[in-house]
Amino acid sequence: MTRSSLIAPALRYTALVLMAMVILVPLGTTVLNGFKTNAEVIANPVALPAVLMWENYGSILGGSAFWTQMLNSTIVMAATTFGTVALASMAAFVFSRIQFWGREYIYNFILIGLLFPTTVAILPLYITLRQAGLLNSLLGVILPQIAFGLPTSILILRGFFAAVPVELEQAATIDGCSRIRFFVGILLPLTRSALAAVAVLVMVGSWNAYFLPLLVLTESTRHTLPLGTAQFQSEFSTNWALTLAYVSLSLVPALLFYLLAQRQMIDGLSKGAIKG
Repeated sequence: MTRSSLIAPALRYTALVLMAMVILVPLGTTVLNGFKTNAEVIANPVALPAVLMWENYGSILGGSAFWTQMLNSTIVMAATTFGTVALASMAAFVFSRIQFWGREYIYNFILIGLLFPTTVAILPLYITLRQAGLLNSLLGVILPQIAFGLPTSILILRGFFAAVPVELEQAATIDGCSRIRFFVGILLPLTRSALAAVAVLVMVGSWNAYFLPLLVLTESTRHTLPLGTAQFQSEFSTNWALTLAYVSLSLVPALLFYLLAQRQMIDGLSKGAIKG
C-alpha cells in the first residue's frame, strides 16, 4: 500500500474520533458531575469524584415529579410520532403513486412549511390553541408538533415510495390487490427503513421540544422533561451536582432509543440519499 492510500483513512478516522470526543466528553462530564458534591463540581468539574454520590440520582428517582414529566414526554412523543408517520406516509403515497391535477402544486405548498419554524407561527398558533381550548393540554402540544413535522416527513417518504417499481403495484393489482392493501401490505413493509428513520427524527425532536410546551403547558403536572429540567434548575440553581444529575437522567430515554434505532435510521437515510 502506498503512503497516500494510508493517509486518507488515517485522517478520516482522526476526524471521526475528534467529532466523537466533542459529543461524548460533555455528555460524560455531565453524568460524572452528577455523582459529585456541589463543592467538587465547582472546584474541578472534569475531575473524578472522591466518593460516588448516589444520593443525587436517588433523590430524583425517588420523587414523583421526574416520573410524571417522563410520562408526559412519553405520551407526547408517542402520539406525535404515530400521528406524523401515519399522516406523512399516506400523503407521501398519494403524492408519489397517484396522478391527479394540481398534485405538484399541493406538494410544493406543503413543503413551504419547511421555511417556517415554530417560533415564526407562535402567536397565531397560541391564539388558535386558546380558542380551541387546548392550552395546558398535552393535545395542544401534540397536534402542532405533528403539523410542523409533516413537511420533512413527507419529503423523505415520497422519495422512497416513488422508488418502488410501478410494475410491482401493477402485478399486485392484477392479483386482485386493492390500492389500500398494496399500501399497507406491500409498500410500507418494503420501506420500513425509511419509516424508522422518520420515526426516530420525529421522536428525538418531540422529546427535546422546549419552546412549544413552555407556551402551552402552564401547570407543573403537565410539564414534559425539558420543562421539568428547566424548572428544576431554577429551583436548585446553586446545587450544580443535583441539577446535572437531573439533566443526565432526562437524557437517558432519548439516548437509549437512539442507540436501539440508529441502524434503521442510518440505513433509511443512506438509502434515501442513494436513491435521490
